[in-house]
Amino acid sequence: MRRTLIMRSNFIRIILLTTILASLLMPVSGALAQTPVPPTKVQAVLASMTPEERVGQLFLVTFRGTDTSTSSQIYDLIVNHHVGGVVLLAENDNFLGEPDTIAGTHQLISSLQTLEWDTTASLSPTPDRNTYVPLFIGIAQDGDGAPHDQILNGLTALPDAMAIGATWNTDLAGQVGNVLGSELSALGFNLYLGPSLDVLESPNPSALSDLGTRVFGGDPYWVGEMGRAFVAGLHEGSGNQMTVVAKNFPGKGGSDRSPEEEVATVRKSLEQLKQVELSPFFAITNSMDPATLADGLLVSHIRYQGFQGNIRATTRPVSFDAAALSEILALPEFTAWRENGGVMVSDALGSKAVRDFYTQGGENFSLRTVARDAFSAGNELLYVGNVTSTDLDSDTYTATLEILNFFTQEYRSDPVFSQRVDAAVARIIAQKFRMYDLFTLSNVLAPDFNLSLVGASQSVMFDVARNAATLVSPDPQELNTLLPAPPNQSDRMVFLTDTSLYQQCTGCPLQDTFAADALQRVVVRLYGQSGSEQIFTSRLASFPFFELENMLNEESESNIEAALDRSTWIVIALTDVRDGQLDLLRRFFSERPNLIRNKNVILFSFTAPYYLDATDISKLTAYYSLYSKQQPFVDVAVRLLFQQISPAGASPVSIPAVGYDLITATSPDPAQVIPLALDLSGSGEVPPAGTPTIALTETPTYKIGDTIALQAGPIIDHNGHTVPNGTIARFVMSTRDESGAILQQVESTTEKGVARASFLIDKPGQVEINVSSEPAVISGAIQFDASDAGVAVTVVVPMVTAAPEIVIPTPTVLVENDLYSPEGYPRLGAWLLVLLALVGGALLVYWAVNSLTDTRWAMRFALSAVVGGLLSYNYLALGFPGAAEWIAADGGAYGILLLVFGGELLGLIGAWLWMRLANEPASRAG
Repeated sequence: MRRTLIMRSNFIRIILLTTILASLLMPVSGALAQTPVPPTKVQAVLASMTPEERVGQLFLVTFRGTDTSTSSQIYDLIVNHHVGGVVLLAENDNFLGEPDTIAGTHQLISSLQTLEWDTTASLSPTPDRNTYVPLFIGIAQDGDGAPHDQILNGLTALPDAMAIGATWNTDLAGQVGNVLGSELSALGFNLYLGPSLDVLESPNPSALSDLGTRVFGGDPYWVGEMGRAFVAGLHEGSGNQMTVVAKNFPGKGGSDRSPEEEVATVRKSLEQLKQVELSPFFAITNSMDPATLADGLLVSHIRYQGFQGNIRATTRPVSFDAAALSEILALPEFTAWRENGGVMVSDALGSKAVRDFYTQGGENFSLRTVARDAFSAGNELLYVGNVTSTDLDSDTYTATLEILNFFTQEYRSDPVFSQRVDAAVARIIAQKFRMYDLFTLSNVLAPDFNLSLVGASQSVMFDVARNAATLVSPDPQELNTLLPAPPNQSDRMVFLTDTSLYQQCTGCPLQDTFAADALQRVVVRLYGQSGSEQIFTSRLASFPFFELENMLNEESESNIEAALDRSTWIVIALTDVRDGQLDLLRRFFSERPNLIRNKNVILFSFTAPYYLDATDISKLTAYYSLYSKQQPFVDVAVRLLFQQISPAGASPVSIPAVGYDLITATSPDPAQVIPLALDLSGSGEVPPAGTPTIALTETPTYKIGDTIALQAGPIIDHNGHTVPNGTIARFVMSTRDESGAILQQVESTTEKGVARASFLIDKPGQVEINVSSEPAVISGAIQFDASDAGVAVTVVVPMVTAAPEIVIPTPTVLVENDLYSPEGYPRLGAWLLVLLALVGGALLVYWAVNSLTDTRWAMRFALSAVVGGLLSYNYLALGFPGAAEWIAADGGAYGILLLVFGGELLGLIGAWLWMRLANEPASRAG
């Protein structure tokens, strides 16, 4: 009997080996290029797996610490229970502190992937040998550091999603995704829980569900475009060895609670969800480019009221509601993606929101029920998270074992359940085969040499920061009036900073998320003594918010009040609002208005831009939003302060306090002339915005009975970007006589800013075609004479009277050298030159005057010349009005010397008058 079993086992393994070898001849597919039926090699792996192995593949688990020894809990879960993947979390102390964070993470992941391989790579196959399947090693790295990043040290400091959205540049979104994909892949991660595709349609700062900067924006189209580019970047950066699971499906932007704390409710029907919440997910499940398709969707624990149109009916959390989730996935936009292998992943089953929902009736928390409900609803991959049962001795490990054992029992006893498990596991294995064409350890482990690439992409982040920076208030023209010049050496600056601390792990040292002197350090580096010397370091001071609170409570032991009183600039850095920061600022503005009166008060928001109200903003000279608190954004903020760069971004969400409405901002700009041209491409492809019109070698002709095809655009919105897909454009064919009678109208929608339409020429006469897209109503015109004979069309571009150009004065900028800064302030080289001129001039004056009168007056004349020269130099050094312009007009160094010599001349005139007055009494006495 034993011999028969061994022969059967060897036969199965020969078939499996042959199948895998044959699969090597197949081309490696890109992201989501699956066939509807699992490929042969997937079926072969599945056939060789035990029930325990199959069940284990369904689960993503967590564990504490970094121990992977044979006595560890994670060893047991991987080796003996064959879990499908592991998610690493900072709260579980899975990461080491600096300087070992990166190397330690790489080592931990390598150890995890090696565990089961070591138990399956026996040289002598046995009937009970396990089948090796690589682990998913997952992470949610949302950007902007603590608290939404898991790895806080060593990686390139990436921005959050809103900062990317504020650039309105999908290329930058792709570059950030590429950096993240390459660096996470270098560490060994192959599962990314993100990006978030929530739509922040109506920001509500007071809502418990506020998503802050974790979203790309508030327009469904742009969130989808940014998400699509980000997903493509992740795939490209990881070499297609990253399973990308977009979250939070079906969208929680309109929820009324924080889904992490309580099951939230969205009051929308399915039709409404399709317009907003689901739209970005359509973008990453429908594309001709496989790289832009997400590999999975993370299903959130959200309920929907009025889902079927009945406002009194509310679903269960959609992650546990089979009927609701299946109805959503049955939409045409998801059908092909699901058929091609798209994986559904549950959100954390161990969250407080899930526990509270399942125990709201007073019953015990049943892990079996929760896990089975999530699986039955349609989730193939179940993220257990830090789950515990109601037992006092329960921990995540024990609770996870309880779920695994229950599923294994169900698999063995329920044929219907086992079929569902097999189908889900086949989908999971297929996804792993898309990352690794062969399941071997050498294919799966990330090589050590890739670690040298980690953390070396700061230039991309600076590009994002510069293009995201937004002037929220006032408008640029008013700001130029309020702040005609940047800070200079005569100014005193105080920085008030919202500071916070974080830890990479429980035993790790505390670190600053945003240091109290973060802005001051950059100011000193760029504009202090080691930079352009525009300011004196001794006139700068930085204080954390708690010092401001102490001052208001009359408990301060620092000099903050005196510093604020003497200051000419007060610069505020806001990084968070969750701990009463806004209330503190409001107290400061209302209780101590004397400290901000007649001063330049600048606020840089390194978080979402919609928290301040209109009254708050009225107290500020300028209000900028940077969206992210990473170092490149701090650098950009300082450059904005010193007017070295201009804000280039636009808010991707509405800001009610300043009247910035996103729907209006993304609507067509009424000041534009919409380009209108013949559509001769025949390809139906939409040209990129700004594509020049190609001159035709032969003008096409049209006659009655022909169809004329047209294209309008690119149509531009108020922010200077192409309008979202689906924007309405109305084409109108009318007569060119006095009546202007409308012959035909065609309504079309834009695709990448371009709308298309066609008309049948069915009547004779002089005809004109125009297009409008409210509120933009001026366009080019197509004119022709319709007749039986073919006639050429004429494209007419209307003459639009341009509004008078507003000339915005800018600070005079000089070429940087050793004598003066780009802003026109003298440097050390200039001072040495002036000193030489003063000494030389004084000696010359002393020699000349001493030859005419006595030594006493010669000394007086020389000192007067020096004093006059010093006064004129100080006029330049202190940045008084017209100083920079003087240097620019007179050639820099020559202008400095000319002004100094002029001062010396005035000093000599003063000395001469002094001598006349002194000698007058003597002459009278004589």
